[in-house]
Amino acid sequence: MGWAMIFDVDGVVADTETLNARASVMMMQELYSTQVQAEDYREFVGTGDERYVEGVAEKYGVAMDVEAAVQRRKENFFTLLADESLPAMPGVMDLVLAACEDDETKVAIATSGNRDKQIPVILGTGLRLEWFDVVVTGDDVSRKKPDPQIYRIAADRLGVPPCRCVVFEDAPAGVAAAKALGMWCVAVTSSVDADQLGGADKIVDSLAEIDAASVGVAGK
Repeated sequence: MGWAMIFDVDGVVADTETLNARASVMMMQELYSTQVQAEDYREFVGTGDERYVEGVAEKYGVAMDVEAAVQRRKENFFTLLADESLPAMPGVMDLVLAACEDDETKVAIATSGNRDKQIPVILGTGLRLEWFDVVVTGDDVSRKKPDPQIYRIAADRLGVPPCRCVVFEDAPAGVAAAKALGMWCVAVTSSVDADQLGGADKIVDSLAEIDAASVGVAGK
């Protein structure tokens, strides 16, 4: 029986969290004349685009049109992205290519972000969509992380039991979602400190520290 690797995007496939926060700070100033800090968004990393912007608005007592805020944030994000390259995070390309060469290994994307924002980010790293057996985004779910729905859908579409899936995450909400299904979880400290990722089975500073063979032992 095979196994699967499932990747989050922001902070795992690409280091987008800095741009996400900057784009959101700009949005709050532009739409609500409210000055917030990039650090305000750290606790909402991995919770989906809507909750990401809404959580900080609540902290500042701002009544937000969430749909309009997400749209402006996305526009700001792509404006910033046009001036800055976002290569794949260290180790990601090697892990994905190793999976593609192994008939017993499937590989998927499972991101709480919306498809129209995440697909350009994935392609911008040099990864190709055809390398992934399944791509699940926030548009495919009704409940965002830490709810495990997105990982349940990914496993179902892959045809792999959750206990044979290895998830790569960078946020507490994502770790909680993976572990709720009994998936093995590797957390990378690209977005939050290691002490906030304590629920993960393995914590690394970079995915370059691991290889597909060592991950496969956990998945099998």
